[in-house]
Amino acid sequence: MDSELQYFPAVLRSEHDSPIDALVALGLPREECMELVAASWGRPELSLLAWVDGGRAVAVLPLAEGRWAACNAFVEQSCREPKEALRRAGKLAKRGRRALVGVWAGAPAGTMAG
Repeated sequence: MDSELQYFPAVLRSEHDSPIDALVALGLPREECMELVAASWGRPELSLLAWVDGGRAVAVLPLAEGRWAACNAFVEQSCREPKEALRRAGKLAKRGRRALVGVWAGAPAGTMAG
């Protein structure tokens, strides 16, 4: 049984042609990236989440036209409603930064799992 979907704000760092390239750009080892992508196969609507640098959350989100966004993820601000996540993302989009909304089958809102 799937966990309830959670939506979280994310700030774009860069765009890439593949999810593996995006994960590598976020600082993950290539082998770990390939394992994450393989484990997520069949759920293209979900973001790929990872924790780096002692617990900092990062995410790779699917974009239009097959591109992938490498993002800083704010999963501690996750919620059940996409509109609320979009509002929270808007607060993070300062000084020309682009904010997005990611989705994952995660823990209850306000908690971190992984």
